[in-house]
Amino acid sequence: MAVFSLSVTHTALFCLIALFLVLFSSPILILSSGTLDTTTTVPNPNLFDSQISLHGDAALEDGGSLIILTNASVSSSGMAVYEKPLKLVESNPRSGATGVSFSAHFSFSMSEEKGDGIMFLIVPRDSALKFPGKGKFGLTGSGRFFGVEFDTSMDGNVGDLNGNHVGIDVGNLVSSSVVNVSGIHLVLNSGKKLQSWIDYDASSKLIEVRLGEFGAARPYDPLLVHSVDLGQMWKDEEVLVGISASSGNAKQRISLYSFKFVARDFPSSLHSQPLDPAFLKHADQSVDSVNADEGYEKKSSFCPLSILAGLIFATGCGALVAFVVLFLWVVFVDRHRIPAEPEFKYENINVVVENDVDGAKK
Repeated sequence: MAVFSLSVTHTALFCLIALFLVLFSSPILILSSGTLDTTTTVPNPNLFDSQISLHGDAALEDGGSLIILTNASVSSSGMAVYEKPLKLVESNPRSGATGVSFSAHFSFSMSEEKGDGIMFLIVPRDSALKFPGKGKFGLTGSGRFFGVEFDTSMDGNVGDLNGNHVGIDVGNLVSSSVVNVSGIHLVLNSGKKLQSWIDYDASSKLIEVRLGEFGAARPYDPLLVHSVDLGQMWKDEEVLVGISASSGNAKQRISLYSFKFVARDFPSSLHSQPLDPAFLKHADQSVDSVNADEGYEKKSSFCPLSILAGLIFATGCGALVAFVVLFLWVVFVDRHRIPAEPEFKYENINVVVENDVDGAKK
């Protein structure tokens, strides 16, 4: 019995150690393999994407909590560029060329002067790194670019609708689509903080633009929808995305409070995975020097690897409990078990009595 108990104890201990190794290594490896990207914290992870570079008059203020794109002087211009190159068409061995969808979110404010405004911009990689800093939005007026402008001046030369509009610019500053922001009771150059969501779906070739007050929920209905094939426009060329602004003939101060960009190389509905991070609430508190929770709430998504890791973890926990119970049973119960009393076998004994000749007993 002692030999058997010792053997079971060693076996249980070995299984327990092996279970720990499997339990705590497998889910970690699976979750790590499901990680798509890693980022650095430049300049503030709660407000801006990683790898942000500043060009022209753009500069950090308040310890990196905001970016000043124009410095309240005439003809000031600046740009914040996400330096990670992007291809809007990806090659797929199975399905061929696949368009890349993306979502962008940024918050900003513009002073009451009637400057050029601010623009979400996609340009060739070399053009972004050679920011000219001249002209409206820091552009030369024509060329290979795509932009969503938030314009606060009425320029008849480019057919502006009014001094409070959002437009889609493809290759030139004459907007292909334009909408009056006054229709949603907002003023771009009120000095208040606003936020915009820009979503492009490569499968439908539609870009949607939403606009709202800072801290408000993402509107369900877009302010502006435009059909454009960005994959055909850029093909496999590398591009960069950024936020550009210019003051024009006014001393307009334009500030950028947050900028996030996410690319997806698979088709998805514009309404199914919007970039609507809850970090905006925390960012607002951080800018105003209010105690804020760090980080932001990530959007929910279906991830098979996470479910598999959860099943492995749950199974491992159940097995762990079983092995612990077995181990404790062997150590504390089986070791002190009272040995059973030996059994005695009873046999019948035949007694033979012999009589003598006389019939008397010996």
